[in-house]
Amino acid sequence: IEYKENYAIVQLDNGKVNAIDTKLSKELAATFRALEANNDVKGVILTGRPHGFSAGLDVMSMAGGVKTATEFWTHHLDMLQVLVRFSKPFVCAITGYAPAGGTILACCADYRIMGIGEKHVIGMHEFKMSLPIPELLSRIYAYTIGERLAWKMVMNAQLFTAEQAQKIGLVDEVTTVEAVLPLAERQLKKYMKVYLPMFAKTKRYLRRDLLEAVDMT
Repeated sequence: IEYKENYAIVQLDNGKVNAIDTKLSKELAATFRALEANNDVKGVILTGRPHGFSAGLDVMSMAGGVKTATEFWTHHLDMLQVLVRFSKPFVCAITGYAPAGGTILACCADYRIMGIGEKHVIGMHEFKMSLPIPELLSRIYAYTIGERLAWKMVMNAQLFTAEQAQKIGLVDEVTTVEAVLPLAERQLKKYMKVYLPMFAKTKRYLRRDLLEAVDMT
């Protein structure tokens, strides 16, 4: 976590591909809870490392037996709830590939900027492996691009390049990998000019359906 004058940059750092496991889920939830409570922090950027945001959920966390899988999903769903409920400006700097679980992390943010690259893809491709997408993850994805389009793309196990993702609204802006974080900081500062209580209240109003899905989980 890098603290700037009045905002924080949270960088994923979990192995070679930033796989989302139980430990990362617990740490992200705790981090965003602390940033929510920190009055000196007016906004947050979530990012990865150059050319790799997150390759998605860690398979071993889901396939290590009932106890291991239950622990993973308990903490992972809790983490997604915290990210969706985060009331302050929240920008995601997608610095590389971000399929499946990486996509859902990014979709929790208010604004997404993605770096262009040959292997930089985003989207939900679970059906390629005949895997289900849990309800909360499905609702987050559908909220971002619309239910009909989300279902169509899930059925086709569609992954998108940065440019393709921008065309369907999965990301808001694309640029070079080197420019992703500076542009994310610029966008965050723009949102932080809004009086924070008004930002939080309006964000809650306009994300009502998504928040209701979170509350039901």
